[in-house]
Amino acid sequence: MLEEFKTFALRGNVVDLAVGVIIGAAFGAIVNSAVQDIFMPVIGAVTGGLDFSNYYVPLSSKVQAGLPYADAKKQGAVLGYGQFLTLSLNFVIVAFVLFLVIRAMNRLQHAEVKKPDDVPADVKLLSEIRDILATKPRV
Repeated sequence: MLEEFKTFALRGNVVDLAVGVIIGAAFGAIVNSAVQDIFMPVIGAVTGGLDFSNYYVPLSSKVQAGLPYADAKKQGAVLGYGQFLTLSLNFVIVAFVLFLVIRAMNRLQHAEVKKPDDVPADVKLLSEIRDILATKPRV
């Protein structure tokens, strides 16, 4: 059983998946920082200095108006649409960057696999004649 687990764990797909998960977690932290520290402050400055992450609608009368979102959540039920906007923007950025990375990888793979199919007709014909002559016995 231990040998079977070792074979499974060291299979190429499992190792590739583990590397992908680790890199994905690090990449997610970078994207979260980009959204929270770069994009959202710029968007907030354009909209008059407002912080999207603190946009919410109180659903309970216990929630005082004007509190930061984290404090409002402690007081009662709130609908945090600003946080949802932030996370939605985060998702769009991650999806777009992954699209660009996969697109670049596909282009690299197609460039490597591409074989020259532009062999002139006369060269192709001469190659076929050479192959036929090579198979005939010489007299």
